[in-house]
Order: sequence, then C-alpha cells, then structure tokens
Amino acid sequence: MLTAVITAHESTDATVVVPVRVRDLLPRDLPACSWSGSATHLRHVERELARAAAGEVDYLAVCTSVDLPVAIGGVDYQVSEGAGTLWQLAVLPALQSLGLGTLLVRAAEQRIRNRGLHRAELAVEENNPRARALYERLGYVAYGREPDAWDEEGADGLIRRHETMCILMRRGL
Repeated sequence: MLTAVITAHESTDATVVVPVRVRDLLPRDLPACSWSGSATHLRHVERELARAAAGEVDYLAVCTSVDLPVAIGGVDYQVSEGAGTLWQLAVLPALQSLGLGTLLVRAAEQRIRNRGLHRAELAVEENNPRARALYERLGYVAYGREPDAWDEEGADGLIRRHETMCILMRRGL
C-alpha cells in the first residue's frame, strides 16, 4: 500500500488536504468508478479484474480515506516481453492536476519493479497532449506510434468503434 496527501489550492487563502492510498481495484469498487467511463468500459474493467486474479495484470485504485476510488489504472504483463504496460489510466475529472495521476503511475511502476521487470511502457493518444506532457515529466520517452481501436458506448447507448493513433512511450525503471 502506498499513501500520499493531495493538496488542492482553491485560492491563495485556503488549502484542502485529502489523504489517499493506493490499493488493488476490486469488483466492489466498480459502481463508484462510473466517472471513468461508460457501462461498456466498466464491463471491460471487470473482465480485467479477472485477469488480475490470475496474475496477468495489476489493476490499481487511488482511494480517499473513505475508500472511494478517485484514480484507476492497470499494468498488463502480457503485452511486451520484459515490461509492464500501463493502460486505462484515469483520474476523476474534478481532481485532475493534483498529483493523483503521478501517484498512480509511480505505484504502477513499483508493481512492475516488484515483478523483477525494468521497463514500463504505455501508449497515449496523439490528441491527448496533457497526458503526454505528464508522462514526459515522469521520464517517459516516445519511441514510435501505432493505431489503436476499442469499442465505446455513446450517450445514446450505441456501441461505436473508436479509432485513434497513439504515441508509444517507455521508461527504464
């Protein structure tokens, strides 16, 4: 378990301190993670939790003191030989830019090191410069690009295929 204190400055006169800790994401957490995506996305995360139980992936949650997830993301050990691949990283929108993404990535990297691996990899959509800037600040370096696609559920409940181009990034641990 990794813990940290996230400090948010509403103005120059006020500070809000929220203690958080990192733990494994659990099936019981999924209803509280609706902010991270649609019902289709959460069903996918639920399938990944079964892979976590089999040891193929780690799926982490950054939780508040009342144990509610405010950031989630996984590490897949089956994608790239000798590396852990970070994916599905998400932070509750109202709490972005407060260090939760950094905490989540660092906890994921520690899980990778705990398995005796020395490299972390990830893919970030080209049209997400904010996320790419975070990964670069954390030491990730671009080494290529490739197309990616996944199913997304629209507000109308219809499933559509999302196609995008991703920048591949890695960092030695």
